[in-house]
Formats: sequence, structure tokens, C-alpha cells
Amino acid sequence: MDPKGIIANAHQALDIEINELTNLRNRLNDSFIKSVLTINESKGKLIIVGIGKSAHVANKIVATLNSTGTPSQFLHAAEAIHGDLGVIQKQDVILCISYSGNSPEIVNLLPFLKDYSSALIGMTGNPESKLGKAADIVLNTHVDKEACPNKLAPTSSTTVQMALGDALAVCLMELKGFKDIDFAKFHPGGSLGKNLTAKVEQFVSQNKPQVSPESGIRDVIISVSGSKHGITVVIENEKIVGVITDGDIRRMLLNQDDISKVKASDITSKNPKTIDKNNLAKEAMQILKEFNIGQLVVTDQGKYYGIIDIHTLLDEGIN
Repeated sequence: MDPKGIIANAHQALDIEINELTNLRNRLNDSFIKSVLTINESKGKLIIVGIGKSAHVANKIVATLNSTGTPSQFLHAAEAIHGDLGVIQKQDVILCISYSGNSPEIVNLLPFLKDYSSALIGMTGNPESKLGKAADIVLNTHVDKEACPNKLAPTSSTTVQMALGDALAVCLMELKGFKDIDFAKFHPGGSLGKNLTAKVEQFVSQNKPQVSPESGIRDVIISVSGSKHGITVVIENEKIVGVITDGDIRRMLLNQDDISKVKASDITSKNPKTIDKNNLAKEAMQILKEFNIGQLVVTDQGKYYGIIDIHTLLDEGIN
């Protein structure tokens, strides 16, 4: 197959799936609304049951729901009959996924799923199946055509299942008033969580360079060089007077023939940009970008606390 043929096949597969997603969108009705409200009003958790490819879809939906404020758990249909039914509590809602709705493992479970839970939602491509007839609410995921050229491998059908799971998650987020800060609570280790929750204090350099206005140029150069960030802070009576960067020193050297009498106060850049240690790190990054600077002076209730560097934030995924 030539490259054009490969792209043509890919286009065809995507076009089929896009068409099936459009059909799903147009098919949404009161059953979807009832499903969302039932899950939202439940006093327990949502348990999602599946087998085969639908099990993989179920696991993904569980992961999405758990990270967006709807406590969920996956239950494998084959394992459920051998003891795992114990995870179901009477206040729980069951979402059972089966495209055919007649898989033997699913059919064998139906009486128990109905009896052990507060509600059974069936996600199936066949509303007249045993799952469809047993469910309290049916979410129709019928597709006219699989993207698979042999019309055998679940492709369009699993895409529709996945998309419907996402739609449930999004609607539940809105009902719960779930915001970005809530999402960050469940993602503290990733860059997203850091951007939403990490404080400036976490990234302040261990170096705390400082000089007084009367410090000589030698002491200034030593302080700037030792800070590892090319900056030192000028402090007088515990107050921040300004900063001196390696750029300030270079400019002074170009303009002064005799540097022996130069003091820190002579080359201080006053009114430096500062940020409190308790502010979010992403706020520090916004200031650094806005003013095109590499470092910020960090304060603690107005007093000098340390330096935060743009490269440190970038390395930590703060943007």
C-alpha cells in the first residue's frame, strides 16, 4: 500500500467513527439525564462492570470519574461471580457495559447486580438484549458500522462507549461544581497538580544572597557569583532596597574606569519585582514571563526570604 492509501484508510476509519459519535450525540435523551442524576444523587459509589474490550473501556471511565470527583470502582464480570461481588453495597449504582448485552458472563451476573445495588444502568448497543431489559436505565451505544475493515474488531463501538463515559463525567463535574483546584487535589504529583497547588516557598533557592547599600564592589561581585542565579538583594535595616544582577555589574564595568570606590548603592536596581512565599508558583512564573526576567525576590510578610529562579520552575513543570 502506498502512503496515500494509508492516509485514505485512516481517513475512512476516522470518518466512520466521527459519524457514529454524531449519531450518539443526536440520540442522547432522558435516559442519559436520568443516568447522570442517579449517579449524582447516589449515597454510594459507582461500580462499572465489563468484560473483554468493554472492560478496558470501563477501566478508563473509572479513572476519569475518580479524578473528577465521582468515586468509582471497576468490577470484572468474570471475577465478580467468584467473590468480587462483595465490593457492591446497597447504596451503590452499577453501570454495566456490554455492546451485545448478551455476553454469558454479564447475563449470569444480572440478577445479582440488580439485587445488590440501588440502580442498574446498562450501556449496550442492543436495548432489546438481556442487559437492556434488566437495566433500570439503558444508554444506547448502537453503531451502524465498525471502523474495522472486517467489521469484527470493536472500534466504533468502543469509541462510542468511551465518549459516552466522558460525557457522563463532564456532566457530573458540572453538577458537583468540580473546579480545577479540586482536580489538582487528585493529581498532586503531576505538572498539572503543581501548577494548581504548588507554592513559591517550595522552589526557593537555598542560597540567600544579600549585600548592604554600603558594600564594596568586591563584596557585590562575590555575592552575585555565589548566588548561582546571577543576582543579589540589597538590604538596609531589614528592608529590600533593590537588587543587583550580573548585568548591572557588566554595565558598570563598561562605564567606569575606576571601580575601587563603587558601592552597591551606586548600581542598585530599585523597586524589584517580588512575590510572597505563600503565593502559587504559577503566579511567580506569570510575573517572570510578563517582565521578561529570570529571578524574583521572595518575601515573607514583606521581609526578604530568598530567590526563585525561572529555570527551577520550568524544570518542575510550572508554566
